[in-house]
Amino acid sequence: MARRPLPRILSSGSASITRSREIARTAADSATDVLHPLITVVRGLRLLAVSGRQKWVATPKERRGPKLFLGAACVLVVALVPYGPILALITVMGAAAWKGRERTPVRTGPDESETARLRSLYEALVPYFSTADDPDPLFAHGGDWTNAFDAYAFDQDGRLTSLRISYPAYFTDGEAAARSRIEQLLHTKSGRGREYHFGWDEEANRLVMTVLDALPTTIAAQRFVAAPGETVLGFTDPDSVSRTVPVRDGDTTVDASPVVWRTGGRSTEPHLLAVGQPGGGTTTLVRSIALQALQNGDVIIVDGGGSGEYAALTGRNGVLAVESGLGGALATLEWAAHETERRLITANLARQSGRPAPDDIRRPLWILLDRPGVLGHLAAADGRPDPQELLRIPLRHGRATQVTVVLAEQFDALDTLTETVRTHTRARAVLGTAFPEQIEAVLGAGPHTTPPPEVPAGRGYVRLGAGPVLRLQVPATPDPYDDATSDAHRQAVLDLLPGRGEAMEAAPVPEPADEGPATAPVPVAAETAAVPVEAMVAEARPAEPLAKAQPAGAES
Repeated sequence: MARRPLPRILSSGSASITRSREIARTAADSATDVLHPLITVVRGLRLLAVSGRQKWVATPKERRGPKLFLGAACVLVVALVPYGPILALITVMGAAAWKGRERTPVRTGPDESETARLRSLYEALVPYFSTADDPDPLFAHGGDWTNAFDAYAFDQDGRLTSLRISYPAYFTDGEAAARSRIEQLLHTKSGRGREYHFGWDEEANRLVMTVLDALPTTIAAQRFVAAPGETVLGFTDPDSVSRTVPVRDGDTTVDASPVVWRTGGRSTEPHLLAVGQPGGGTTTLVRSIALQALQNGDVIIVDGGGSGEYAALTGRNGVLAVESGLGGALATLEWAAHETERRLITANLARQSGRPAPDDIRRPLWILLDRPGVLGHLAAADGRPDPQELLRIPLRHGRATQVTVVLAEQFDALDTLTETVRTHTRARAVLGTAFPEQIEAVLGAGPHTTPPPEVPAGRGYVRLGAGPVLRLQVPATPDPYDDATSDAHRQAVLDLLPGRGEAMEAAPVPEPADEGPATAPVPVAAETAAVPVEAMVAEARPAEPLAKAQPAGAES
């Protein structure tokens, strides 16, 4: 049976409908373009009317009468003024056009790439923040990531700069290993090469990840605003400390957040240990401390590495000695130990007699040792005592006698540090590239940030006693005699160096290099026999007690 053809109206209807839709869409677009000013004005009039109604509703009833009278008076004045109605109409139309203009829509959520990144991060956290027994899991494969991520922010490259995560209450956030796994995962998924700060709020079950800005490396050595007994180790993040100091950063003056180390009789961490890799900046830190200590104290420097990094300080006023050889280092440290004993005995006698402490024991004395492990190895090979053994008295009694010890060592020689040094150096710093395990082993606590793979010299972490672990950037304090030093930094260090003059009165007495320090105890003078310092006298003492510090180069 032959099929009948469809009626013409049915066969060609779809094409006609399509053509009609295109004509209607074109006409609507044309009308929109022609009537766009009118649409804008009408939209503005509507918004003005809504705004006026809201203000009228918000006006108290007792104030509506005066406002209505004032409005009527304004209308009357406009009506009586020549060309007033026309000007009023133009003003209203202009205000409506401005109010009804098209604005760029405000971005209220992430775009597709950012949403994909957040979803990927959510899926990666599911194995750590979920269990099979949870009836209503916050983290589940294919779940809604908006419930877990409360707030987030991206940079111009589409990488996360901050993220706040809500995690289940059963997550073991009190265990360092569990937190470390989450931090490592977030660091990996959010992008390497940056430094992240992780703030754990165990009470609210929230974790805030923030990308930290790089600490400034352009701040050079200078006179910092600090009180006596305060030393600026470097600078940290603004939200980590509650204090700022004005510093010169190139040709400008800015406010920086310093890490202030307090020494003296009331300090809970009177001695410092700095550890780092070669080129990490430990020598720079020691040199910076020496320049600040010379403002109101005396300095003894022992350069165990023998690199000559402290040659610029030789012969300066306040620098009692700069030693790099084993014999000179032993003699200098032996004198420092006896000087600490003398100060302790003198202070005790002054307290017993009710007199203030003499001025000669109130002037701070700084003992700076760079790489003592090298000298210890040489001393062991020569059959002589380890120089660190001579630090027992300054480390134990230095706080009461204004004696401060600063040691700098490298990671590969940490096992050479004695137990006395480890116990009494409660201020710690780690500089240069280091693994989180190494940082925690030195500071006693891990940082709340992820160490970047590459850091500039003088960049690291610091912890004062039982305080928090802070990021640290040591001010640029290079050796001014180094050819690789820039002119600006060289001049900054030279401006801080004291002048050269005659040797000061409290310099150590040199001893022949072939004679080791005697360890035989010497009886205390009769006038000090009643002083209760038995534990102190039991320490190793030189063969001839120095009743008073003698000038450098004096005959023994």
